[in-house]
Amino acid sequence: MTADPNAATQAFPPPPGHRRDSAARYLVPALVAAAVAVGLGVYGKVHDPAGTAFNLAGFSSTGAVKSWLATTAFFFALVQVVSAFMVYGKLPGPSWSATLHRWSGRIAFLVAVPVAVHCLYAFGYQTYSTRVMWHSLLGCLFFGAFSAKMLLLRSERLPGWLLPLVGGLVFTGLTLLWLTSALWFFRTFGVST
Repeated sequence: MTADPNAATQAFPPPPGHRRDSAARYLVPALVAAAVAVGLGVYGKVHDPAGTAFNLAGFSSTGAVKSWLATTAFFFALVQVVSAFMVYGKLPGPSWSATLHRWSGRIAFLVAVPVAVHCLYAFGYQTYSTRVMWHSLLGCLFFGAFSAKMLLLRSERLPGWLLPLVGGLVFTGLTLLWLTSALWFFRTFGVST
């Protein structure tokens, strides 16, 4: 006679709405977020900064390129926040609000990646001033939170508050990154290309 592997769960069924993998649904994105944030920070700290990674024709400096790309990413992140309110029914919006939300997020991310690559390659993880230290830390945390959000999007039956919370963290991170880099650059060197 073989033992029934489900006998324990039949004798003590899980509470309603409980799933055995529910902890993993949250733990895996959290661990990936931590790994991404720590990995970027470690790479940025041990990497020898090159001083520059790229420049685009028509811009006066790599700082200007970085600041305008970051501003573009921030703009599309604002569009994503407004479209999220439309998707969740908090603001009236067109039938294509969900599409606007997805594409504005994709564009914001695609524009933010070259900025992050430049920061990591050209400067690394720096702590020589309070602003720069916070910017370095926030950059790592932003990409960690973004990774968690992307993984959570694929999960089913999430609590209704979780994606808005993680999305809010991603937006807050990007906003603080923009404030500690692009806004600082524009206030220090002027708004120019």
